[in-house]
Amino acid sequence: MSFICLPVGDMAIAVQFEQEISQMVNQQVINLASRVAAQNLTGIVELVPTYASLMIYYNPLHVSYHELVKAIHSLGDEAGVTARKRRRVYIPTYYGGECGPDLEELARYHQLAVEEVVRLHAEADYLVYMLGFSPGFPYLGGLPAQLATPRLKTPRPFIPAGSVGIAGSQTGIYSIASPGGWQIIGHTPIALFRMYDEQDPFLLKAGDRIKFVSTSWEEYADIAEQIKRNSYTPRIEQDNA
Repeated sequence: MSFICLPVGDMAIAVQFEQEISQMVNQQVINLASRVAAQNLTGIVELVPTYASLMIYYNPLHVSYHELVKAIHSLGDEAGVTARKRRRVYIPTYYGGECGPDLEELARYHQLAVEEVVRLHAEADYLVYMLGFSPGFPYLGGLPAQLATPRLKTPRPFIPAGSVGIAGSQTGIYSIASPGGWQIIGHTPIALFRMYDEQDPFLLKAGDRIKFVSTSWEEYADIAEQIKRNSYTPRIEQDNA
């Protein structure tokens, strides 16, 4: 595992791997983050995995930069250490209509039937490379090349939380209501950012696998009602891939 450690101010370290967007590099980032987390190293405040680097925030009153860099290199050099198992998270999604205002135009742009766009999007296997932009927003790799679409020329001032969109070669899910320029093709009633869950406010984690599940309006409405009653549990499985 090859990486370099760089200081970011006096309270953070950027651990940089090969600077490319690939599943192999991202897996190295996730592996190191898992190893560091498992060690419960003194002074570490937060770990933030990204596409090709790991940001480590620490308290300099409890651990020095050099001590932490030494520990990181030691963990990176370990052989045979098992990283945390990937999870596969299923995201029920209603495509089109008011939930997906850009679906029909996107289908015309690609000269595809709406049903074919939905099929391609839902059948793909996605990887959560990182969370960013807003709390819990997942940047997903794995969008079929046939669906790559430019962003909207004029961003919308308001996009509801749960909106599923496409921008360029990526797809993502808006975790909170916000402005945005992604092409919105559907919506999930599942909350990705649970503000009042102090233990685990984010449904998704870097390294998760995502599967969108196309639902009927009745299924979508039923899940939304279950969520209101706090009786719905998202389907999450261990992924052996």
